[in-house]
Amino acid sequence: MPDRPKYRIEVAPIARFLPEQSNPAEGRYLFAYTITIRNVGEVPAQLVSRHWIITDANQVEREVRGLGVIGKQPLLKPGESFRYTSGSELATPVGTMRGSYQMVTADGTQFTAEIPEFALAMPRMLH
Repeated sequence: MPDRPKYRIEVAPIARFLPEQSNPAEGRYLFAYTITIRNVGEVPAQLVSRHWIITDANQVEREVRGLGVIGKQPLLKPGESFRYTSGSELATPVGTMRGSYQMVTADGTQFTAEIPEFALAMPRMLH
């Protein structure tokens, strides 16, 4: 079995359009996203903060930074995962999100877990 990296977090996002909360006539498109964060490293790690870059179809970027996720700073032991759902609003029917989580281990080592870019798209907008 190959060696596992000591510090490694996998991030798996899934997004969906929320038509009941959106108002296209007003340029308001709401999306929910569910993120699964899994510690595939060798040491426990705590998610302390987040950094998002949200881009709409007009290439307007918005950055969001804050402590934890949904008011929590989960501590993940090796093999454990944490799942949460949150939301984002765009002024266009299509956009993207990407970012990172800042993690820290019990010995104070800090590292970054990248959040892969994923699409926010109203159905039938992407081919």
